[in-house]
Amino acid sequence: MNLIRGQYLDDFLNSKDYDIRKTNNARWIDQKCTPDVVTIIADCILEYTSDDKNKDIFSSMDIWHNNYTVVNVEDIFKKPSPKSKAAKNEYDKFFQQPMEMLSYAGILTKIKKGNRNFYSIADKGLLQEIAFGERYALFFLVKYIEKVLRDSGIYSLFEEFFDKQDKNSYEKVKFGFRDFTIEYTPINNETEVFRIFTKVINPLAYDKSSYGTERGRLSKDIITYDMLMYNRDNFRDIYQSKPKGITRKEHETPSPSRARFIQYQMDKAIKNVKRVNQYYNFGLSEVEGDDNPATETHHIFPKTEFPEISYFEENLINLTPNQHRNQAHPLGNFSVVDKEFQKICLIAKLGTIKFSIENNLGVYDFNNFLVVTDTGYRTDIFSQIELYNYEEVIRQINLLK
Repeated sequence: MNLIRGQYLDDFLNSKDYDIRKTNNARWIDQKCTPDVVTIIADCILEYTSDDKNKDIFSSMDIWHNNYTVVNVEDIFKKPSPKSKAAKNEYDKFFQQPMEMLSYAGILTKIKKGNRNFYSIADKGLLQEIAFGERYALFFLVKYIEKVLRDSGIYSLFEEFFDKQDKNSYEKVKFGFRDFTIEYTPINNETEVFRIFTKVINPLAYDKSSYGTERGRLSKDIITYDMLMYNRDNFRDIYQSKPKGITRKEHETPSPSRARFIQYQMDKAIKNVKRVNQYYNFGLSEVEGDDNPATETHHIFPKTEFPEISYFEENLINLTPNQHRNQAHPLGNFSVVDKEFQKICLIAKLGTIKFSIENNLGVYDFNNFLVVTDTGYRTDIFSQIELYNYEEVIRQINLLK
């Protein structure tokens, strides 16, 4: 779990020659290659190929007809069922574009059979980390985009823009990218080039806290995280800014697509913390005292009571069945939470988070843990604690009743 944020990704990218002037490949990135789409496509590929050696080679159609994909993508991205004939063209692009990008990067291997494209996984570790979450996918995209631009000899245009941040440098990089793409790739439609340009410049702009492009012009504001997403109507917003005239209950009842997205994120978070625990903690409990395998994942603050933090990895902890069913939930009553064991879980989870941060694993976020504790205890004490002051967090947890 330290490939994308460590030296491994740099070495991987540096081993490749992505020069578009040599490959003439226009599909090194495309309109659907946003962090939220790329991460879910990577996740769907891993689910499709898991536990079945006969699925080592697959097409985009195989992925988007897989039941796991149908259940999640249809609701999350507000699209018609992948099984619908009317949706074929849209789904071709939705799955094909990220898969083409991943194959150009070398994470997938593309195999031509007649006029059809098939793929296999070339680097499972990187694919797993891209599937881990949107921020992992974004981190990869930023590094990958910059490497392609450097190899292709046009990164200087982007450097000048990020240095000057004015209209002239914006037009220079925009039209320079257009001319380069039309000269060296089969694309000859400038509208299509400009749509791709957005997916190239804005991740870099976000990474540099800079202006980028919006609606074909120099953006008026610094590029923000939500501007990079395919689903810009972010599901997290359902718990913020309650409109006037509706009740809190009505506001906190998500639409079916948002509810599905929350469920998907929660399911993936559970899968993520299990995988990380298996890798770094040998699959043992995060709470000391029971040497049996930690086969169950526990919401420290219950998902039914606190849905807004149900998908936070920082609210999930790996426990043994005995710890989960007897200590966390006395007598196996899952509607009851033992408050003292809850504190033990929080402090143990903080230890896991500290290990992750100090070893630069990029798995957990200290501030997210503060959000979890403030939300779970309905307070604002933890948000006022200085960054990485673990001792003060523990002190405040022990003070609470």
